[in-house]
Amino acid sequence: MKNLLLITMLILGFGFSKIESKKIISQDKGIHSNWNILLQKYVDENGTVDYKSWKKNQSALDNYIKLLERKPPAPYFDKNDSLAYFINAYNAITVKLILDNYPIKSIRDIKDPWEYILLKLPNGNLSLNDIEHKILRKMDELRIHFAINCASASCPQLMNEAFRASRIPKQLEAATAFFINDTTKNQIEYNKINLSRIFLWFSKDFGSKKERITFIQKYSNKDFDDKAKITYKKYDWSLNE
Repeated sequence: MKNLLLITMLILGFGFSKIESKKIISQDKGIHSNWNILLQKYVDENGTVDYKSWKKNQSALDNYIKLLERKPPAPYFDKNDSLAYFINAYNAITVKLILDNYPIKSIRDIKDPWEYILLKLPNGNLSLNDIEHKILRKMDELRIHFAINCASASCPQLMNEAFRASRIPKQLEAATAFFINDTTKNQIEYNKINLSRIFLWFSKDFGSKKERITFIQKYSNKDFDDKAKITYKKYDWSLNE
């Protein structure tokens, strides 16, 4: 898995000729600090975002994204470094996309929002779709689906702290458990479960019905039958503000 990111980036056409090759200390303590400050300032513990206030002070977010662009992933990154980088990048450029178009009622009011090029790395550019489907989903980590936020009410909440390599296993566990037990996202009863459409859209990732059931049972605070009927909730795309 350590070389997965390098392989993925090479497939996407990214090179590392401009990135220093020697191994350095993890970026864990530095690169995401400003993002953490912004999240604590503009996002509450329920994931509600104060876009109106953030719009008035957007320069710090723009500077954070520029920092990500100046310090892209390198071949020596381990999996946790890469997960933290790309989850934070996804969430940050989603917020930027909203602020650049604010006020709006939904991310879907923006034409092709997931195709915008918002992360410009030294040897190539990435859209939200690129980060999600070509990088994160290839990292063999199901819990990323509950860490990235699409600025919508039915999305997993935007955490009000940055993901960090040293803490990301615990952060992903917490995000997954919170989402599955959030009754506005999933309704679990003994004989039937009404799930977020995330489980339907990414059924290839979560596997068969039995595998999905097993995954949800691991995190659910409620017991339910292995043969429970699965239905899927309507997705609310209204802005998470």
